[in-house]
Parts: sequence; C-alpha cells; structure tokens
Amino acid sequence: MLLQWVFLFSDSLLGLHPQLVAERASEISLWEQYFPKARYIGEVGLDAGPRFFKSLDAQKRVFQRVLQCCADAGDKILTVHSVRSVKSVLDHIEAFLPADKGKVVLHWFAGTKNEAKRALELGCYFSINAAMFSNERHASMIQSIPLDRILTETDGPFTQTGDRQSKPSDVAIVVEKLGYLHQLPTERVSATILNNLRNLVGSPG
Repeated sequence: MLLQWVFLFSDSLLGLHPQLVAERASEISLWEQYFPKARYIGEVGLDAGPRFFKSLDAQKRVFQRVLQCCADAGDKILTVHSVRSVKSVLDHIEAFLPADKGKVVLHWFAGTKNEAKRALELGCYFSINAAMFSNERHASMIQSIPLDRILTETDGPFTQTGDRQSKPSDVAIVVEKLGYLHQLPTERVSATILNNLRNLVGSPG
C-alpha cells in the first residue's frame, strides 16, 4: 500500500504558514480559537529565504506560540517548514515542544546529516518527496535517516512529475527511490511507511 502525507481522518487540520506571517501574524488569535478542535497542525515553522527573511522575527514569535499551545494540549501532530532555518526550527522544537507532548514531521527537510541526527534525537519524522532526490547532498542525507522515521509526500501541486503537477499516486516514485537507496524491495518500504504512519497517529509516547 502506498501512502501520501495526507490524513483522511475526522480531526481538523490547522496551520499558519510562515510565508504568510508577514501579512497574517495577527491571525494567531483566530488560530488559537480553533486550535482545540484540531489534532493536525501545519504547515507551520520558519522560512529564512530571501523573500521572507524580513518577517523572520515575527515567524519565530508565531512558531513559538504554536509550539507552546501544542505542548500545553499534548497529542498534536505537526508538519513543519524549515527553509534555510533548520537550526532555529530545531532549537524551537527542543525549547518549546517536549517529545512526549507532540510529534513533529519535518516537511522537505534540507538540513545536514548532523542536523538530521539532532532531529531524530528530538523524535522527529521526515516527509520525503521525489524532488528531494535530485540534489546529491539531500539524497545522502535521506539515506542517513532510518526508514522507520520516514513518511512520503508529493508536495503537489507545488512540485512537478514530468510535465504535470504531482498527484497523490506519485508517491510510488518516492517509495521506489527509497527502496533503491536502502537496497530494499518496494513492498517492504511501503509496509514500513504504513507502519510509521500508524505509529505517528497512534496514542502519544
């Protein structure tokens, strides 16, 4: 069975993307109103790329508040953005979200192997898409992540598969690439990812 990083559950999904914080930081109060009804939190995090660097201080304030709310509530699952900000994202997770209070999935993680190791120590999962394999350094980093901490994603429609926007079934490509990287049959990779998802959405701890 092939998986996409998508949840089809009754629980709500609630996020405040860091790329929107410059215009919508004030909506954190609205976010907090709906927070008790949501188990899945994302996309949240930090983006220190050139287009969004000016709002980084505001992003940090928002991200800290999100993590604190999640820590207070417990049993939330977060998908986290970390463009050019991996160290700061991990610092925030370590400071404000104990591993037994929530679970973090790092979306399109582009950090170093050492940063990946630190994220693993903090209990994070990683969502992997096909585009990540096109960078040799990123592929090497992916290979360093234990398969039992990996989930799959397409990040469609923001990625392309051939000459079209990526669609959910394209996770098959990710599974195939992971199998090649780990020298495992795709059936075993797929089964492991399914088990990872079950572990992620199961009871906390």
